[in-house]
Amino acid sequence: MNLTGILSAFLLAVSLCADCFAVSSCSSTSLQTVNWRKVSPIALVFGLIQTLLMFAGWMFGDVFVGVVEKAASVIGFLLLLYVGGSMILEAVRGNEEARNLNGLRNVIIGGIATSIDAFAVGISLSMDRCPSSQVTADLIAVFIVTVLSVMAGMFGGCRVGRKFGRPAEIAGGTVLILIGLSVLI
Repeated sequence: MNLTGILSAFLLAVSLCADCFAVSSCSSTSLQTVNWRKVSPIALVFGLIQTLLMFAGWMFGDVFVGVVEKAASVIGFLLLLYVGGSMILEAVRGNEEARNLNGLRNVIIGGIATSIDAFAVGISLSMDRCPSSQVTADLIAVFIVTVLSVMAGMFGGCRVGRKFGRPAEIAGGTVLILIGLSVLI
C-alpha cells in the first residue's frame, strides 16, 4: 500500500463520516452527560454499520446498483426524518430524554441512515474493480474515522445541549431533517 492509497482511504473515510458526525452531535444535544462508557458502544455500532454496508456494497455491487440508485435517497430521508422528528417532538413535549441515540433501535436507525452512502460507495468500488488491498484500507479507515467522529460529535453535542437546552434539541432535530431533505433532493 502506497502513500496515495492511504491518503485516498483517509479522505474517503472523512467524507463518509461527515453525516455520522452531524447525526451524533445533533442527537446528543438532549443528553445531560456523556462518558466513554456510553459513547463507545454507540460509536462502535455506527462504525460497524458504516463499514459493513460499504463492504456489502462492494461484494454485491453489480446486483444492487439499480436498487440503490432508486431507493437510497428516499430511505435516507425517511430514517433521518424519523430521528429528527422524534427529537423535536420529545423536546417540545419536555421529556428529559429524547428518542435520539438512546436505545439500540435508535442507534441502529441512525447508523443505517448515515451509512447508505457508504453502501453506494462500496458499489462504485466494486464496479470500478478496485483492488481488494485498497478496499481493505478503505474499510479500515472508514471504521476508525467513523468511530472517532461519532465520539467527537457526541461529546460536543452534549456540551451544546447542556448550554442551550431544548432550543439546541429542536435545532438538532431540524438539522437532521434538513440533512434528510438534502439527501432526497
